[in-house]
Amino acid sequence: MRAKRSSSSGRPARSRTRPEFRIRTISPADRAEWVRLRKALWPAHPARDLERDAEVLLHSGTDGRFVRNTMLATAFLAKLANGEAVGFAEIDLRPYADGCRSSPVGYLEAWYVVPEHRRKGIGQSLLRAAEVWARAHGCTEMASDTEVTNALSRRVHGALGYAEVSRLAHFRRDLSPRTEA
Repeated sequence: MRAKRSSSSGRPARSRTRPEFRIRTISPADRAEWVRLRKALWPAHPARDLERDAEVLLHSGTDGRFVRNTMLATAFLAKLANGEAVGFAEIDLRPYADGCRSSPVGYLEAWYVVPEHRRKGIGQSLLRAAEVWARAHGCTEMASDTEVTNALSRRVHGALGYAEVSRLAHFRRDLSPRTEA
């Protein structure tokens, strides 16, 4: 079967059918799926660190309220109707964020959708759930960050109403003792 062609671009037309999915607060029963998605988002991070951070979040609070670095936090999971976990978002409250004028600020710490399930409304639904949670905790602003080189993330943030407020270069210097030759 051939893909339908868009009359304007010549590219295959995207399906208008959106998958059935549900966004809900992550629970301890979701640990393995959540960690799998965290590893996909941060493949260069040691797996044990990603697992430990998930454990801390899962066991620091109840009713979807976790504590990360003394700030209230939560996480949401996107699951398809067949039960497959295909995305997540981690959110916390920060006392401030670059470009924001209020406090606290809802902060999107992590946001990921499995590549083959992108452009289906799942990422947007995760983000909207995060915003509802932040509003419920007294926030009037939401913030996020991404690498300057992550063009896809920057485009998606912009498409969902987020404005870029700054760019930052990070520096480091090794302070370990040096041996003189």
